Amino acid sequence: MLCVFDVNETLLDLAAMDAEIGGPELRREWFGLAIHTVLTVTATGGYRDFAGIAGEAAVEVAARHGRELDLSKIGAALRSLPAHPDVEAGLVKLREAGHDVVALTNSPLATAEAQLQNSGLAKLFDRIFSAEQVGRLKPAPEPYRQVLDAYSVEPRNAVMIAAHDWDIEGAHAAGLRTALLARPGVRPLPGSAEPTYTVSTLPELAELLG
Repeated sequence: MLCVFDVNETLLDLAAMDAEIGGPELRREWFGLAIHTVLTVTATGGYRDFAGIAGEAAVEVAARHGRELDLSKIGAALRSLPAHPDVEAGLVKLREAGHDVVALTNSPLATAEAQLQNSGLAKLFDRIFSAEQVGRLKPAPEPYRQVLDAYSVEPRNAVMIAAHDWDIEGAHAAGLRTALLARPGVRPLPGSAEPTYTVSTLPELAELLG
């Protein structure tokens, strides 16, 4: 099975951004605004660099709350996010079982490579893909198809693993199997197709995939 992983929040813990953003509530507001922008840009047929979107969202949220923000520190913090505690063990299990393990993120490729290198996870991935390479952000179909084409696999032989309902729905629409990583507060998109798998940790998913 080709295991395709989202990166931010799925693998890496955004809670490490709290000190720079201004606490967990502002961090959630910031990331929510960034994703809202991504979905709007994608739905209207455009493309914008996700790092730029994230920076602009951070500036907007800071302004709403009368805070000053150092964007260079935001960028550095994003590139230095730690992995969630279950991630390394789950990736190791998947690789030991013979699955191909790749990353697919909306972040620019250079950012994604730095993130996985700094978190110590890069060695556990066969390849890293970015939506930047096709000029369309997830959940548009092009990023998912990019990975399928690179491995010459049918969608039914790939599973998208993400902690985001919109990413799961995008992968489902592209024909992939899906695994919702139900981290705290994460639930399926209301009214959407049920994910192929719903798990709390990556080792749990590795057991299911065998």
